[in-house]
Amino acid sequence: MKIACLGWGSLIWKPAELPVASDWFADGPWLPIEFAREGDSGELATVLCDGVAKVQVLWARLSVEDLDCAREALRDREGVAREQPECIGSWPLGPDTAFQALIGDWARGQGLDAVVWTALPPRSGGLNQRKPSPEAALTYLRTLDAERQAHARDYIRRTPVAIDTAYRRLIESTFNWRPLPEAVPEVDRSA
Repeated sequence: MKIACLGWGSLIWKPAELPVASDWFADGPWLPIEFAREGDSGELATVLCDGVAKVQVLWARLSVEDLDCAREALRDREGVAREQPECIGSWPLGPDTAFQALIGDWARGQGLDAVVWTALPPRSGGLNQRKPSPEAALTYLRTLDAERQAHARDYIRRTPVAIDTAYRRLIESTFNWRPLPEAVPEVDRSA
């Protein structure tokens, strides 16, 4: 099976044990992504988010036997509990979401058999499914302790520049957290 994983955040620079079997390609589907999840380590993580502009995400092939193995590998990498299968998206099988049709259309065009992606929801003030307002996002970042703020800064700066969102532009202009050179990945544009 030809199985891919979509990426728009730390998977790109820190895949850990995820069995990535190719470079990251820059011609992924266009999806609504925003820096809208207060992460466990302090970062304001990128997530799929209704009502925001779409950006073109990255993707890589995985070296796995089947879709179940791909879902499990991504679940392990993301630290998602087995009791939360909806937090790992997949096509053609998986939790039915508004994003599945977009991803499925793109995947068929790439000749892929299956795709997995992280489907953690936005989180603000400790509440899942709650997207922070722009002001709340800035306040969140301002009030982090020094260690967590450094982690949040590095996350923003390392996220690929293709993930050019409204919150990213606001955060960059407010805190002067400009992309690191590695945020302009050397990707193979022709899968």
